[in-house]
Formats: sequence, C-alpha cells, structure tokens
Amino acid sequence: MFYISMFFQYLSQYLKTRLQYRADLFVEFFSDLLSQAINLVFILVVFGHTNSLHGWNRDEIIFIYGFFLVPYAVFSAFFNIWDFNERYIVKGEFDRILTRPIHSLFQIILERLELESLIGAITGLAVMFYAGIRLGLKLNWYDPFLFIVFVIGGALVYGGVFIMLACISFWADARTSLMPMMYNISNYGRYPVNIYNKLIRFVLTWILPFAFVGVYPAAFFLGKKEWFWYSFLTPVIGITFFILSVLLWNQGVKKYRGAGN
Repeated sequence: MFYISMFFQYLSQYLKTRLQYRADLFVEFFSDLLSQAINLVFILVVFGHTNSLHGWNRDEIIFIYGFFLVPYAVFSAFFNIWDFNERYIVKGEFDRILTRPIHSLFQIILERLELESLIGAITGLAVMFYAGIRLGLKLNWYDPFLFIVFVIGGALVYGGVFIMLACISFWADARTSLMPMMYNISNYGRYPVNIYNKLIRFVLTWILPFAFVGVYPAAFFLGKKEWFWYSFLTPVIGITFFILSVLLWNQGVKKYRGAGN
C-alpha cells in the first residue's frame, strides 16, 4: 500500500508539472506522431516495390507495427531511464535517491514518468484496427485479455533489457552508454524475425528478446499457428527478464560507492 500511495503522489505531481507547460506537451505529442508516421510510411514505401516480405503481406506488417507501438508506449511512459548513467551516476544524483526509504529503482521510475508517451498506444491501436479490418480478422471474447497480457509482457521485456543496461553504470561509470545503440537494435523487433538470418533471429528471440514485443505476440492475432507457442511465451520472457534486471540492479546498488569515488 505504501508503494501504491507513493505512485499516485508522484503521478499527481507529474500531472501538475506537465499541465503547466501545455505547449511543450503538445509539441511532444506531435513529434511522437510524426515519428510513428515516418515509420509507417517506410513500410508503405517498401511494399510499393513488392507484394510480400518473406511470406508477409503489407497489412500483416502494418498490424505487427501497430501492435509493437502499444508495449513500446507503455515502456516509454514508465521506464524512461535512457540517461541514467549521465544523470544519476556521473552527476551524483543517485546519492539523493539512496537517502529515501523506498526502493531506488522504483523511485527513479516514478521520477522519470513520461505519460504523454502513451499517445503511442492510441496510435498503435488505430493502426491495428485499420490493418485488422483489411485483413478481415475476427475478434474472440478472450482476445482483449490476451492482448493486455501480451502488452504487459512486451513492456517488461523492454524494461528488463534497458534496466540491465543501466546497471552497467554501477560498475563502469564512464559517460559513454550502450543505450542509443540498443534503441536502434530494438527496432528490429517491429518486423517479422524470419526475414533475418538465423543468428539475428536467435539474438532477437533469446538474447535481446525484442521479437516478443512485436512480431511474436502479434502473430497470435494474425493466426500464424506455427508461432503460437512463441506468443504465449511473451509474458514468461517479460517477467523473467524483468526479475533478472531487478536482481542485477540490487547487486549494482551494493557496488555503488558514490559520485566522489
């Protein structure tokens, strides 16, 4: 109950702050929509030169992209830790975090909320709806529940991977970071993994499991039966990676010696 109370207190302060700068909020909404539109245009351009991509047609790829946007939006809203190294380790703000009686990771997540990123989830649902109509997909009574489970699993995959990357800063506090490179790699998860070679497919499935954010769970709703078991592994992979990331974080905190050392 204490953590739930803290969440809503941080959320209240966040909303007050963001609503003080409505123009900035509008600009962020617009930039997010523009970025998503550019990625969608890229898909349309690709399929302007071909009818299928390794057995996937245009609307199926669009559906996968729409699904990918939803867990990615949840991740961006609650796991905005891309500058953890620079802000908390190099500048020493992590010392402040450790003086408070609340888990350090939970506190950082609350401090870095960006709920405006959830606009991407609305965009993703709209893209899925458009592609689903064109594909003639039928909605079963259990699909909304599975969708929520898959979205949470996908967001936890992202959160787990990027928390693990942030943990590197506890052992190596150099200003350089792997975050930008990993963001680029994560984009591969928005496309079917069978268009890549076996090595990349293995990495995106078991090492950096970004395929569980987009293509694998989306394949369930597209009726790709050969990938059903991958779909249902999505929450398992997500919870596993997130638990491992928290355990690694706790070990990293023990190694932390302060910004002065």
